[in-house]
Amino acid sequence: MTSSAIVGEDEEESFTKPLGRLSVFYYGVGHMLNDITASCWFTYLLLFLTQIGLSPRDAAIVMLSGQVADGFATIFIGELIDRFGHFKIWHAAGSLLVAISFSSVFGGCLPCSILHSTSLTIETLSYSTFAAIFNIGWAATQVSHMAMVNCITLNSTSRVALTSSRNAFSMVANLGLYAIALVVFGVSKADTKENTESQYRWIAYLCITVGCCFVVVFLMGTKEPRLRINPRESNRTRIPWAYWFRKILYYQVAMVYLLTRLVLNVSQAYLAFFVIDDLQMAQSAKALIPAIIYICSFVVSIMLQEIPWNGKRLKAYYCAGGIIWMFCGVSILLLPRNINSFMYVISVFIGIANALILVRQSSVISLHSCCIRKL
Repeated sequence: MTSSAIVGEDEEESFTKPLGRLSVFYYGVGHMLNDITASCWFTYLLLFLTQIGLSPRDAAIVMLSGQVADGFATIFIGELIDRFGHFKIWHAAGSLLVAISFSSVFGGCLPCSILHSTSLTIETLSYSTFAAIFNIGWAATQVSHMAMVNCITLNSTSRVALTSSRNAFSMVANLGLYAIALVVFGVSKADTKENTESQYRWIAYLCITVGCCFVVVFLMGTKEPRLRINPRESNRTRIPWAYWFRKILYYQVAMVYLLTRLVLNVSQAYLAFFVIDDLQMAQSAKALIPAIIYICSFVVSIMLQEIPWNGKRLKAYYCAGGIIWMFCGVSILLLPRNINSFMYVISVFIGIANALILVRQSSVISLHSCCIRKL
């Protein structure tokens, strides 16, 4: 990795000291805008698009365009950040794109208003374009924020505290979204297309306002970290990006992240619909089940910050989270409708498992990233 400065031994020692709670807090809130908008994105985007008249196929195209843009943007932005640094600039620029494009998606079809058109094709193209921009900005914010961990501190316990704080505020963001949605849906009715757009517009604006406030706190409270290398390694040439594709550990780390996000995203997007359509629970369960999951994840994430970590313990907790999730999955599959209230108990364990695999996933990636650089 390139470096803008080479720190001396005295300064290097200062980076091994544990971080203060305030520094951990400032870092943890830096991903709130991404988290609250992503939660709204995965929970309500398809529902919003179909309610305003797009076909399921067009709605899927909008979602897919965003995910494809995110995949490519993550690779290229990661390479640019690795080459040039300036984490906070990337974070601020990405947050700006997220705020503008997110409000443009849920705020209605802007080109349609300008062109005075009701064409579904123009609507689909408009939403797909802003969806791609949203995911590019989201990727810039996510990659820069996650990459900062290894450059803020060399202390392994503090690194886990940083990722735990990030995860804890992710739970706060998700709960905040459901609280906002509950209020908006409760005070207004979606009996027309205009009212439906108004509902989601208010949700989007409130989410952006809350998220941007925390972005300001992060940018003001967190110092720009510097990429550091050992002075004895300063003469080494830069490793080409193709080098990583020849390392097995690279694919192991990628699979850990991929499978973890798959579990979390699928459970977030479909669990609420499952409890209503399959278990035929009360409508309140659509909000209560996700709330219980995120509250439990938040509490566990806070508790995990106080534990000293090493590589073996990280892997053990990650495996424990995966095992708990497998038992939860089997329980959900076999749960009969006549005892569907047991789903509330299962949701507690899902929340615990989510906290274990999400925080441990980020920490394992951070640990393995250091190992990869030494190869």
